[in-house]
Amino acid sequence: MVGWPQKRWIVWLRRGLDVLFPPRCVGCSRLGVWLCPDCQASIERIPAPICDRCGRSAGRGDLCSRCQIAPIALDGIRSAAVHGGALQQAIHHFKYKRRRELADILGQMLYDYWQTLDLSVDFVLPVPLHADRQKERGFNQSALLAAVLSEHAQLPLDASHLVRTRATPPQVGLAPRERKVNVQGAFEWTGDELDGVCVLLVDDVCTSGATLEACAAPLRKRGANAIWALTLTRPSGEDNLLV
Repeated sequence: MVGWPQKRWIVWLRRGLDVLFPPRCVGCSRLGVWLCPDCQASIERIPAPICDRCGRSAGRGDLCSRCQIAPIALDGIRSAAVHGGALQQAIHHFKYKRRRELADILGQMLYDYWQTLDLSVDFVLPVPLHADRQKERGFNQSALLAAVLSEHAQLPLDASHLVRTRATPPQVGLAPRERKVNVQGAFEWTGDELDGVCVLLVDDVCTSGATLEACAAPLRKRGANAIWALTLTRPSGEDNLLV
């Protein structure tokens, strides 16, 4: 067995762990799967029509009322589903209970949604964690999702040149304007110039959009032609504020 590919070892290890510790659906506790078909079927999509720019539900017109006044600093944000129910539970288990097994399921959802979009990008960038936060968690959930998307969509992945240069307090509980100030200037692009390049930022959740905009700032400075963002979920309705 010497020389077995690393992926094969991982597959066998997971199978062994599943026998010893069978997975349970994070949504309903059904034995045998991490997210059962019924819970997946219950996931709520973003209600149409959506704003061309920020991707939140918009009553009418191409742009929502907020983006007509203060458009976001990206070419667009798109999210696969509403942040709630079984999917919210799955993301919570993924990030905070270190259930990395959910990366494939959630990444597949992201890819399935990506296939419905008419977008062309040059490469994928996961939103980075600060080194201290990543060491504490053990992984970057956005990087795992981006890796699955990259593999299925056959898009190049760059998980090293967009870096978070300073640790910031968690965004949870902050008002939209506080979120923007909290992450402003917290990211840096350390790679080559991006002249003419179209970039896709990937994150698990879009709440205010502040983190995505902060990531976009250094990419614009280095010449990126277009910057799109793709997230797994976002809050629905007026709770999803981008100003």
